[in-house]
Formats: sequence, C-alpha cells, structure tokens
Amino acid sequence: MTKISNRLSNLAFMSALLLPIFLAQGAEIVLKRDIPYAEPALERQVLDVYSPVNAKDLPVVFWIHGGGWQTGDKSAVQIKPQAFVDQGFVFVATNYRLLPNVEMGVINRDIAKSIRWVHDHIAQYGGDPKRILVMGHSAGAQLAALICTDDRYLKAEGLNLSIIKGCVPVDGDTYDVPAIITTAETRRSVHGQPQAKFGHREKFGNDPEKHKDFSAVTHVAKNKGIPPFLILYVNDHPDNSAQAQRLGNVLKEAGVPTKVFGAQETNHSRINNNLGTPDDPSTKALFEFVAEALKK
Repeated sequence: MTKISNRLSNLAFMSALLLPIFLAQGAEIVLKRDIPYAEPALERQVLDVYSPVNAKDLPVVFWIHGGGWQTGDKSAVQIKPQAFVDQGFVFVATNYRLLPNVEMGVINRDIAKSIRWVHDHIAQYGGDPKRILVMGHSAGAQLAALICTDDRYLKAEGLNLSIIKGCVPVDGDTYDVPAIITTAETRRSVHGQPQAKFGHREKFGNDPEKHKDFSAVTHVAKNKGIPPFLILYVNDHPDNSAQAQRLGNVLKEAGVPTKVFGAQETNHSRINNNLGTPDDPSTKALFEFVAEALKK
C-alpha cells in the first residue's frame, strides 16, 4: 500500500470516528415528507415537517423557498431544520406552484393554504398552531412579507395575522415591486442593454395595479395586527439593501416592531446557506429576534 493510500485510509478512519460525534451534537429529527396541504392536492401543494422527538406545543418555523417564483424546492433548506430543531422548534418547509404555470396570485394563495394546514394539523407533529413564525429567502422573502402584511390571503382561509408571531424575509428585492421594476429597467436602459423578456414586470402581471398589490409596503398599516419583522439582507447589494430599508421604514412608521439587519461579507446565496450556522451574524440576529417575538 502506498503512502497516499495509507493517508486516505487514515482519513477515512478518522472521519468514521468523528461522524457519530458530529451527529450527536444535534437533536434527533422526525421527518415527514410530501404531506398534502390541499384537498385535492395539486402538483407541488405539499410540505415537509421536521420535528424533535417527543415534541409537544413547540413554536413553528414556516419556511418558503426562493427561486424567482419559477424554480426551487422545499428540500433546499440546508442546515436550517437542524438548527431550529436544536433550539426547540418544529420546522416546516413548503412547496408552491410556480410561474409560468400559474400567476402570482395563485402562489400567494398556495402559501396561505399551506399555513392553514399548519394551523390545523401541526399539533399532531408537536407544534403550537398559535406560535408560527413565517420566513423565506429571495422570492420566498417577498411571499413571506406579503402574507404577513396583506391579511386577505389568510382571511380567505379563515385565519388572521394573530397566529403569526414574527416574519423574517431574507434578502428579497420585491417588497416594493414598482420600485424594483423602475430600478432594473432604468439600469438596463442607461447601459444600452435589452430589457429582460420575463422580468419583474412580467412576473407580477404586467399591470401597474398588480405590481402595487403584490408589494408588502402597500399593505402595511397601523393597528392591523402585523407581526414583528426581522429583515435580513446583504449589505453590499444596492437593490436588496434599498428594498430592505424601504420595507423597514414603512413598518416602523406603522408602529410595527422591526429590525433591519445588513449582513457583511456575504452574497445572496450565502446569507441563506449559512443561516443556522454557528458564529454566523445573521443567525445570531435571527435567534435573538425569535426569542423576543415569542415573549409576546
């Protein structure tokens, strides 16, 4: 056997020794996949539930994946389920139907239906239906912010905003859809670039009134029961930074407890991938926010 082979064998042996130690650091998870949340459940109207063993009456994190409303999947949760289960949460990751097969309003209604299922059934998985925190990344951030400000979607499912104890949109660029349309199209125009064939204007319905209606900032108002917000964003990204500050300012003006946290030395993908990682500043801000939100 060569020295290289010996070294590889030793590394494999050490990895085998270290693996159980690493796994032992996290709580055991009971995972139920592809649970339908509609009757009858159409394509992608399913969710996954991650629970601690013997869970009972635990707060619930409801996670909405990103992907430009066109792609993505509930399975792309990185270490978030383990991080939250370790902290005594039930973690739910939902799918929803996608553009261009459906229009944006259908996606919003899918999210509301999924939350309705969680409210009605999560106690069976150890969760508390009155303590739900809604979170999402990128397109999921827009959906999270909208469902937590435009209460028409939950009301259509027989619910209201009181069941949501906190909202954490992560690095979204569409809390004010008309603003991002103007920003993106102006940038392309001044640089002599062709406009996107399926940009934000088209995704949100190609109608200025729809653009406003799908913007969380449109629906923020005082005394509406909007839950506290933590808006996480990449500090160095000009568009997402501006959108985060815009939403944060509107929420604060309406008296909604709000924190806006700009993450340094990261990017759009990494801020999501690292969420739940020890020593990650965004994770620290997240768990501090959650602890405070659940006191109320």
